[in-house]
Amino acid sequence: MIERLLSKKILRDLSWSPIVGLIGSRQVGKTTLVKHLQPQIEKPTLYLDLELQEDWFKLEDAQSYLSGHADKCVIIDEIQVRPELFALLRALTDQKREPARFILLGSASPHIVKLNTETLAGRIAYHELPPFSFSEIRNLFSQEEHWLRGGFPGALLASETYISRKWLDDFTETFIHRDLARLGFTVPAGLLRNMLSMMAHLHGGTFNASALAASLGVTSPTANKYLELLEGSFLIRRLPPYFANLGKRLTKSPKLYLRDSGLLHYLLRVFDLENLRGNPAVGASWEGYVIEQIIREAPEFSDFYYYRTQHGAEVDLVMITPKGKKVCIEIKFSISPSISKGFYQSIADLQSDFNYVITPGGERFDRNDGLRICPLSIFLEKELPSFE
Repeated sequence: MIERLLSKKILRDLSWSPIVGLIGSRQVGKTTLVKHLQPQIEKPTLYLDLELQEDWFKLEDAQSYLSGHADKCVIIDEIQVRPELFALLRALTDQKREPARFILLGSASPHIVKLNTETLAGRIAYHELPPFSFSEIRNLFSQEEHWLRGGFPGALLASETYISRKWLDDFTETFIHRDLARLGFTVPAGLLRNMLSMMAHLHGGTFNASALAASLGVTSPTANKYLELLEGSFLIRRLPPYFANLGKRLTKSPKLYLRDSGLLHYLLRVFDLENLRGNPAVGASWEGYVIEQIIREAPEFSDFYYYRTQHGAEVDLVMITPKGKKVCIEIKFSISPSISKGFYQSIADLQSDFNYVITPGGERFDRNDGLRICPLSIFLEKELPSFE
């Protein structure tokens, strides 16, 4: 069992919240994690998997069945396939409000499951489990291996490249042909496959709904809808622009990233490090990988943006810490990076408190212009915890 960073937070919230929701893409290890934590939950537990017909039928009369297990922490896996249960869970929780009544596991974010997101408001603490972060597997894999294969357990832990590639192929096909349909969304398979491929080539770029819609042969509202489905399925991240009263002409569109670098490389047909290093998308891939690792491991309640003006000032990642400190992060795929004038201009615009250039390796050191050059692994281990 690879220890997950989220474990302590889940146990912490089970000590006070009636319901804990664990959401994340399929096959990231939600079930494995919860089963690992079961012995540490301070009450008896009952596990139900709604993909098993036997457990599905147990909840045909869900009110009677769950009322008969009110003394237990009931774990319901794949909750998104039975959204009608949310209203009942709210009522049962209100009848007996105590910590750890339910743990809900879902493979889609609440806003794309057809339910009122207010149903469990005030009763549930949500956590998202991403694929393996680098800090979780750094003793088993190198940073380059993790970057190449991504963090999905089935792809990362595969014994050979072929199996990793096949796993990602099967994952993509299952998502296209089954997962969205089970949520009640009808999306043409060919169109969705084309959109995922386009997302790989747009990785790290700003989102233009009209251009994407024209490429797909659909309307802009339809393109936006499909993008929301990909985002709500935890495959895509929209990084919003940072706005402040700066009197500047700012870029207002979000930047798009495929969240798992292994899935990105699969869609780009890149399957070894040599091809990755020589691929035109290597810089964008590294940028997305770094951003995802930082967001996953940052202190809770941090906020993230990018910054860009129409005059060339740009920051890859702006982090606002829980204490309100502003951190500007430039990401370079080089251990001896050259810094653009646009980054210095952004620092002046934003009046940031800390300024970093993240590299793949090398040493951490401070420059006389106030920038700290820092390898990603050291930034995650030493720098990020200091912002809590």
